[in-house]
Amino acid sequence: MKPVPHATSLRRAPVQRRSAERLTRILDACADLLDEVGYDDLSTRAVALRAGVPIGSVYRFFGNKRQMADALAQRNLERFTEQVTERLKSAGDGGWRSAMDAVLDEYLAMKRTAPGFSLVDFGNQIPVGARNSEPNHRVADRLTDLLSGYLDREPDDDLRRTFLIAVETADTLVHLAFRVAPEGDEKIIEETRELLRAYLARVLD
Repeated sequence: MKPVPHATSLRRAPVQRRSAERLTRILDACADLLDEVGYDDLSTRAVALRAGVPIGSVYRFFGNKRQMADALAQRNLERFTEQVTERLKSAGDGGWRSAMDAVLDEYLAMKRTAPGFSLVDFGNQIPVGARNSEPNHRVADRLTDLLSGYLDREPDDDLRRTFLIAVETADTLVHLAFRVAPEGDEKIIEETRELLRAYLARVLD
């Protein structure tokens, strides 16, 4: 069963399997409709219709479409974390460069393939154009906790600051790459990778 968002984003957390599956259908429908109509024209009624559930089922979990988009962003972060973790398991002891490639590659994969991700990603673009820093702090904290053991480093404030700077830098440049080309401009992506390597080498080597 697909992961569901953390309970804090929901009016009521699913308890039974059927309820969890219904929540997954609602978020899948929300993601698809974000790609099709955008955030402004998204409605809870349209999501319910696409998901094949009563409108009351949507309101059981979410008070409005913003809460639904926030829950989708949380689910994106959970999936991103899982995918990075799997990549690191198969990478073996490749050090921080291997870890950085896994993080950037999985983020690019989600940008290219995850429905609704271009508008929501980890929560920093709804309303469209908003650049709230909180989601990048959330991503940096998650990466610090995830990678500190892999890197054999203490998850202290210095490491959190390092990853926050790396996340903010990558976020800005990857958005630039996808503004230049629909699938992400490869030259900008490679420059981003080299910039991150140079910065992290100074801190992590």
